[in-house]
Amino acid sequence: MTWKIIKLSLKAIFNNKMRSFLTMLGIIIGVMAVVILVSITQGATSGITDSISSMGSDLITATISDEDVSISAEEAESLTEYRAISSVAPVISMNQTVKKGTESGSYSIVGTTAEYFTVQDESVQSGRILAPSDIEWYTHVAVIGTEVATDLFGTWDAVGGTITIDDRNYTVVGVLAEQGRSLAGSDDSKIIIPYSVAERITGQSRISSFYVKAADSDRVNSAINIIEMFLLRTTRDEDAYSVNNQSEVLDTMNDVTNTMSLLLAGIAAISLIVGGIGIMNIMLVSVTERTREIGIRKAVGAKRKHIMLQFLCEACILSIMGGLIGLLFSYCGISVYNLIAGSIIAMNLTVAFAAIAFCAVIGVLFGSYPAAKASKLQPIDALHTTG
Repeated sequence: MTWKIIKLSLKAIFNNKMRSFLTMLGIIIGVMAVVILVSITQGATSGITDSISSMGSDLITATISDEDVSISAEEAESLTEYRAISSVAPVISMNQTVKKGTESGSYSIVGTTAEYFTVQDESVQSGRILAPSDIEWYTHVAVIGTEVATDLFGTWDAVGGTITIDDRNYTVVGVLAEQGRSLAGSDDSKIIIPYSVAERITGQSRISSFYVKAADSDRVNSAINIIEMFLLRTTRDEDAYSVNNQSEVLDTMNDVTNTMSLLLAGIAAISLIVGGIGIMNIMLVSVTERTREIGIRKAVGAKRKHIMLQFLCEACILSIMGGLIGLLFSYCGISVYNLIAGSIIAMNLTVAFAAIAFCAVIGVLFGSYPAAKASKLQPIDALHTTG
């Protein structure tokens, strides 16, 4: 009996193909909105979280926001006297136009010390990193990212080449290992120069940020406390600085991502509800159009539950079919997005299954009233109405 009801439902749906498709359109759009938005949001943020995780939980970032506060690189480096702190790397950041012959581009310049490579766990694929003598003797040398090497030299084999920054020539002594892209931008488009040289370019002897590497993951909290006490003692203003650990940043990023995903899913789910209302509306029209059919079926022995089950089945099939078509279009949409954006975002299967389950619920909820209305028709009234 159940299979017969399903066959009758499918026949009724395919007898009105265009109307059935238009009925499912709200569900299709709703599923596409839910799946694509959530998948892209979670996929895009995973790049940042992976990048943050790769830095290690023992990396601490200290930032000084008050321009009136002056901290020298030597003062920051004195933190290595504590056992909880392994390395400290002062940083001066800026953007400069860099030239190589006729080629030029704007890149992020990082003025730092040799400890930067240890703290940030970065390595070179060719050449060498900065040496203490480079900082001491104000040597005009640079370690460049792979993107910079490709843009200016046309190849990663750039060691020994010369680039021009602020009208001064710098010898490329190393090329960083490729790191890839994150949502914040490319990690391969930076140029690292000696801290002392960066001081001369900017004309400043103070630092606004520095990186700290804890001795081990168990001493991160101790290291943070030491840094905060040092900055409070130096600035005398607890609002003049901030100290962040990568694990804290990662937790915050996960919270933001989850909140955004829920928000987007909630907004997109409205389309599914609108689609459900459309299904209920069409099913009510269908009940009116098929009053004679209902009367004949009841006259030959069909029970109320059979009529109700048929119309409820039709509503569920319409809703679930719309959901499945929506998933197909979502997969195509994500594939097109990956092709255009050059990303590797995958469809979130959990969200996909949840969307289909929600479609089934919508089919039951919004199909119940039309099904109940159809089942209540009396055979004589139904035949008389259409006769």
